[in-house]
Order: sequence, then C-alpha cells, then structure tokens
Amino acid sequence: MTMSVYLSALSVTNLISRMPAAVAQGIIWGLMALGVFITFRLLDIPDMTVDGSFATGGAVTVMLLLAGMPAWAALLIAIVVGVLTGLCTGLLHTKLGIPAILAGILTQFALYSINLRIMTKANQTASVQKFGMFWENGNGFLVSSLHIPQAILVGLVLAAIIVALSYWYFGTEQGSAMRATGANPAMSRAQGINIDRMKVIGLALSNGVVALSGGLMTQFQGTADVNMGRGAIVIGLASIVIGEVFCEAIFKKGCNFSVKLLFIVLGGVLYYMVM
Repeated sequence: MTMSVYLSALSVTNLISRMPAAVAQGIIWGLMALGVFITFRLLDIPDMTVDGSFATGGAVTVMLLLAGMPAWAALLIAIVVGVLTGLCTGLLHTKLGIPAILAGILTQFALYSINLRIMTKANQTASVQKFGMFWENGNGFLVSSLHIPQAILVGLVLAAIIVALSYWYFGTEQGSAMRATGANPAMSRAQGINIDRMKVIGLALSNGVVALSGGLMTQFQGTADVNMGRGAIVIGLASIVIGEVFCEAIFKKGCNFSVKLLFIVLGGVLYYMVM
C-alpha cells in the first residue's frame, strides 16, 4: 500500500521541469570537478582543501556583493582567495613535510573558522533580485525558472573558457612539467623539475577554480553557508569518474585531453541530475 502511494505521487512532469535547474547546478559542480581534476589526476594528490575553499569562494563572494561590489569583481577576488588557500596547503606539504592529504585536511579545518570570520555568522544572504548577480542588467543570474536557460548558457561559456585555458596551460612547458610531476616525481626531479614548486602551483590553480565554483553557487542560491562545501571532494571525484567512463565509452581509441576536460563537466551535470 505504501509503495503504491509512493509510486502514484511520482510525477514525470515535475521531474522534467526541474531538469534545467539541475543542469545549471551540475555545470557549476562540473567546474569544481575541473579543479579537483588538476590535483587528483594530474598531480596524483587527493586534495581535501576543496571542501573548505569551495565555501571560502562563496563566503567572499556574498560579502563583497553585500558591500556593493559588482558580481564579476567579487568572483575574481574569490578566485584570488581560493588560490591563497591552495598555496597554504602546498606550503604545508612542501615546506613543512606534512603529507598532502593531511595538509589539505588541516587547511580545510582552518578554513571553517576563517569562513565564519569572513561572513561574521554561519550564513549570509544576498538577494539575487537586489544585487543583479554576474550580469549587470538587473535580470539576475541563475535566479528562477524564467532565467534558467540563460544560466545554462553562461555556465557553458565559463566551462568552455576554463577548459580552453586549461588545455593551453597544460600544453606549455610549465604545465607539462606539472603533469610530469604527477606521473613520475622521481624522474621529474632527475630532469631538473622543481616538483615542490609544481605541486604548490597546481594546488593553487585547483583551489582557485574551486573557489570560482563556490562563488557561482552562492550566486545561484542567493546565499552562502559555512557548510556549503561539505562533500565537495566526493562530488568532484564522482564527476571525474563518470566523465572519464563516458569519454572512454564513446571514444574507443582514447580521449583527447581537452575532450576529457569537457566530459568531466558533463560528469558533474549527470551526477547532479541523478541526485
């Protein structure tokens, strides 16, 4: 009887109507997964900092919006703060000799207090209608069902920009050195690569992207919470695995690096749609 009542309450129409919002949020989580990809796949470091830096990006964004700063500028500063959190983890690991996963956990725990200090309380709200968000045209960004198509479009454009920049950067001499560091640290050191520097740069870039994602999520929700990054590392890893599986299933001969990055964003969308 209970099962029949449950099944009768299910509505395909409601499910379909919520898909655009799920896609928009999935793209944001996909951007976060791109940050996790840098450390997890390229540097072979499971960085736990992201649970804290995601919330830090949101906290910085919401407070700057409340202070009257344009939304695009708030996002840029959130990226810079995210880079600093990654630098903190990198220095703990390389200069103090703390294992990478423990260094990430220490930074994550420290960021909880820092995020509380930034927001002055556990959560802050910035009305989407009042502050405009991202697009300075008064229509808002990621606000309601009427604006969801615009949100998806903007999310895809941001994802394409980050993928293009990542593809370019990791093809440069420094980017290739970073990839080599993750693949074989001993050989990279023998070739004269400063692997500690590569790890610090990689962690900084990763958390900068994660903080950008946190800022976008704050604009989506219209609020930032000190716990909003909890479980972000799990979502990021799941998005990476889902994206790689789909990429390998479609491209039997192997995925191009840029295509793999795009499929990681797709993995975030699929993961969030299932949720």
